[in-house]
Amino acid sequence: YPLTYGLILIPCWCSLVCISRIYMGMHSILDVIAGFLYTILILVIFYPFVDLIDNFNQTHRYAPLIIIGLHLALGIFSFTLDTWSTSRGDTAEILGSGAGIACGSHFTYKMGLLLDPPLDILPLARHPISVTLFGKAILRIFIGMLFVLVVRDMMKRITIPLACKIFNIPCDDIRKARQHMEVELPYRYITYGMVGFSITFLVPYIFFFIGIS
Repeated sequence: YPLTYGLILIPCWCSLVCISRIYMGMHSILDVIAGFLYTILILVIFYPFVDLIDNFNQTHRYAPLIIIGLHLALGIFSFTLDTWSTSRGDTAEILGSGAGIACGSHFTYKMGLLLDPPLDILPLARHPISVTLFGKAILRIFIGMLFVLVVRDMMKRITIPLACKIFNIPCDDIRKARQHMEVELPYRYITYGMVGFSITFLVPYIFFFIGIS
């Protein structure tokens, strides 16, 4: 993709995320500034290893097990407080989504659904807009969003009552039950792990199966 598009998209998206955190009252201006600087530090450290990590996630035989184990360990060691907070659920959601996306990319690569194009054909030429192309795009958006929403709702309905039953927590009030760490963490991790897995594997497989890839 042209560098200009990236240079336009990155500051716009970053600004929207930062402003939304302040607008929603989730973080202060100082929190956002510190998070922004911390992100730059993480990027500087991990950028040289991005290709190595990506290649491991896609090709290593035991990558899914290692990915899930690592994200679970990060979640377990991150939550030491029993008091409820929005950041606890958000962190579990991020870890679950990351694990699902990484595992999905592994199976997507193994099945040859989204292979990287050869270097000699880059940069990619944009296809002319046609009725067929536009129709496929709309169909992909509709099917993809519908499938992800169904998966999210199903996993939510399954994981919360199951966690309540396992840890013997009353499930009459779902909102109150979700504030227990034993319920919130499995619910967030598993539900959004499946969402990430669906986005990167199940939905592309459906597109491939019905011929709208």
